Amino acid sequence: MAPTYEIEHLLLAQPSTRTVAGIDEVGRGAWAGPVTVCAVVTDLSEPPPGLTDSKQLSAARRAPLAEQLTSWAAGIGYGEATHAEIDTLGMTEALRRAARRALDSLPLRPDAVILDGKHDYIGVPWPVRLEIKGDAASASVAAASVLAKVRRDAYMGTIGCDEYGFAENAGYPSPVHQEALARLGPTRHHRLSWSYLDDLPQWRHLKRHRDPLAGEGQASLFG
Repeated sequence: MAPTYEIEHLLLAQPSTRTVAGIDEVGRGAWAGPVTVCAVVTDLSEPPPGLTDSKQLSAARRAPLAEQLTSWAAGIGYGEATHAEIDTLGMTEALRRAARRALDSLPLRPDAVILDGKHDYIGVPWPVRLEIKGDAASASVAAASVLAKVRRDAYMGTIGCDEYGFAENAGYPSPVHQEALARLGPTRHHRLSWSYLDDLPQWRHLKRHRDPLAGEGQASLFG
């Protein structure tokens, strides 16, 4: 089923709510690069055909859809937190900063936010409605998921490090990425607080202390 405006309408039924933003992130589980958050406000008009959760779309379908969404949305805001911020602050705080940057960059301030997932990493002063699989249910969140994915993938394709395959894997642990890490070690784009370094004795000395509460999305290199 295509995402709808059912959640948006529920929030807009509140007297204090006139504008709702949908938010989604991408890059939480990557081993390199930033985490990217997109916030989208719509005028509740019919979304472009084919809109759905970005994970259900191929790269070939996402790119033209993102172009349509850019002209369709009433407001789009982006926020990033760098790999260095993730290492220093932990993922939860990095997500919070990226989300607030996205919200602050919108042309109009939303009165409520629909956030994909079950954890509110944004916090006050934003009234947040958590929605598990919100990127499949809410049109504005689905749009945010597509736009965030296309933006981050495009960035990861520009940073070089061809041996690691960032243009194809966007910093996620593909076999090409894992082999290059074991052979060459981490690049300046890698998150050095993450547990993959525990599996690389020759590079383990590069590991940085990380907030122990910020463990989402990590995986062992060989597990």
